[in-house]
Amino acid sequence: MTTHEPLTDAELAAMEELAETAAPGPWFIRHLDDADAMNLVAISTVPDTGHGERWPGFDHHEIVAATLIQQPRYVDVADARWDENAQFIANARQDIPRLIAEIKRLRQLLAERGRQDREA
Repeated sequence: MTTHEPLTDAELAAMEELAETAAPGPWFIRHLDDADAMNLVAISTVPDTGHGERWPGFDHHEIVAATLIQQPRYVDVADARWDENAQFIANARQDIPRLIAEIKRLRQLLAERGRQDREA
């Protein structure tokens, strides 16, 4: 599928199901640390404290994803956009459901408008 093809109802429903089954939001970016990773940019279900907690000073059950685990370099993108990627992932938790709702709302408006035009 290309990005220029219309989004089908089935695709929209699949996206909605993914959003509904993901960990509840909101999600936050956390800058953490540990003896092995040295630097950890994570997406978490709790806000960042600003203290750069080191393992075991944070609950790993709160971590949804990581965009940087620096040492050894096993989660690290070449373009160094780990903060930007983390922000995108964290925002997706609330943005995707909002976008789905807006698409449904606009489709409903278009359907109502189509019915009104046919009746006129």
